[in-house]
Amino acid sequence: MPRDAFSHVDTWVFDLDNTLYPPSARLFDLIEVRMTTWVMDALGVDRKTADHLRLHYWRTHGTTLAGLMREHDVDPLPYLEEVHDIPMDRLEPDPHLAERIRALPGRRIVYTNGCAPYAERVLSARGLSGLFDAVYGVEHASFHPKPDHAAFAQVFSTDGVIPAKAAMFEDDPRNLAVPHAMGMRTVHVAPDPEHADHIEYHTDDLSRFLGQLRD
Repeated sequence: MPRDAFSHVDTWVFDLDNTLYPPSARLFDLIEVRMTTWVMDALGVDRKTADHLRLHYWRTHGTTLAGLMREHDVDPLPYLEEVHDIPMDRLEPDPHLAERIRALPGRRIVYTNGCAPYAERVLSARGLSGLFDAVYGVEHASFHPKPDHAAFAQVFSTDGVIPAKAAMFEDDPRNLAVPHAMGMRTVHVAPDPEHADHIEYHTDDLSRFLGQLRD
C-alpha cells in the first residue's frame, strides 16, 4: 500500500487540468480552440499553421504561452485571460474527492500552468473551493512553465515547500521529472500508466488513491 511511502509528506501539490477533474470532461479541448484562435489572430496565420505552431511551442518550450513569449515577445496577461475564458458546465462537484483532499495532513496547494483565476473557477465548479492553502498559476512563476526547473523552484520557494516532505500529483509525466529530482514523491494521474524512473506511482482515480493513503 502507498500509505507508508507517503507517511512523511506534509505538503501536497496538485496540478489542475486533467488531475483535479477527469480527462473525460475534455475541458482542455475548449482551451485549445481558443489558443489556436489566439495564435491565428496574433501571428496572422491560418488554423493549420496555428495548430502546428502550438504543437511546436508545447514540445520546445513546455506551453503555447512560453513559445509565444520566447519567440514572439507577446504580453502573457491578455493571452491568459482570453484562452481561459471558457464555461465550466462540463465539470461536476466531486464530494468524495473533496473529502479525501480535506483529510490530507499538512499543507495542500494547487500549481497549474494555467492562471490562478481560472484555477479558482475550476475548483469552484468541482466543489473544491476552500480546501487548498494556496493556488499558484504560471504568473506566480514569472511565466516560466512546468516542466522548467526555474518554474518549480520559484513557486516552491514562494510557498516554502520542502521537496523531501512533499508529493506532486500530475497528469503530464514531463512535469514530474523535476519534482522527482528535487526529492518529492511523484504520482502520475492519468487513464494509462507511463513508465519512467521519475514516476513512482500511477493512478487513474485520484480520489481512490488518496483514500488508500488513509487505509
